[in-house]
Amino acid sequence: MSTSDTAAPLCGIVMEEQVDISIDDLCAVCRVERTQIVHLVEEGVIEPLPALGSAAQRTQWRFSGETLNRARRAVRLQRDLELNAAATALVLDLLDQIDALRRSTQA
Repeated sequence: MSTSDTAAPLCGIVMEEQVDISIDDLCAVCRVERTQIVHLVEEGVIEPLPALGSAAQRTQWRFSGETLNRARRAVRLQRDLELNAAATALVLDLLDQIDALRRSTQA
C-alpha cells in the first residue's frame, strides 16, 4: 500500500458554530427572501445577535451559526409542510422540548 492509498485523519472545526452572518447571507444560504427571515424573527423562531449601541435596523442584523441551523430547519419545515411562521415556531419549540427530554433521560 502506498502512502497515497492511506488517508490521513481529517481535523477541523465546524465553522457554522463560530461565525456570524448578515441577513443577506442568511437569505442566500436558506434560499429565501428577506421577508421570510423577518417573519421568522418576528415570530421568535430565530433571533439576531444583540446589536452594539442602539437597536440595529433589519439591514444590519447579524445571526450566529446556531441560528443559521435553526433557520435552515425552519425553512425546511415551511417548505415541506407548508407552515406559516407561527406554526413553524410552535413545531420548533415542541421539537426542542423533545430533544431536552431525551437528553435528560440519557443523563
